[in-house]
Amino acid sequence: MTLLRYTIVEPSGSVSLVYDGAILGSLLRACAEAPATIDAFLETTARRDPRLREHLSCGLAVFDEHNTPGNYASIHAAIAHFAPDEWPVFRVVDDVTREASLRPTRAGAIVFNLVERRIVQITNTYSEIHDMGLWVRRLQRAGWQIVP
Repeated sequence: MTLLRYTIVEPSGSVSLVYDGAILGSLLRACAEAPATIDAFLETTARRDPRLREHLSCGLAVFDEHNTPGNYASIHAAIAHFAPDEWPVFRVVDDVTREASLRPTRAGAIVFNLVERRIVQITNTYSEIHDMGLWVRRLQRAGWQIVP
């Protein structure tokens, strides 16, 4: 399994997770349906593969259990002690997590900004989005910008 970091930005905040690169096509298809929130984004991807929604939901429940507003020692420790592809799912809550949400795994990092309808490939050795054909054209026609 080739792991990518996916960071999803919505109006109320951002979440970051490491997941199989094979889901990338489903995430692009979900963007074409113009989701405004992470829940809508995951609902769309769940039609093809429900495991991502479960992984993110369970990961956020663990994050919320171990991190409270103003006390993020648990996620900071994980970021400090583990490789980026071993970090748990986390919310972007401060400068440390913001920087971590942009740090790639060995295969890369991609940001899905639902607010600005922009997909940013920070690094992507898994599969170049611009080479994914039909879905890229549909996204561009729907007003999405794909930034290499």
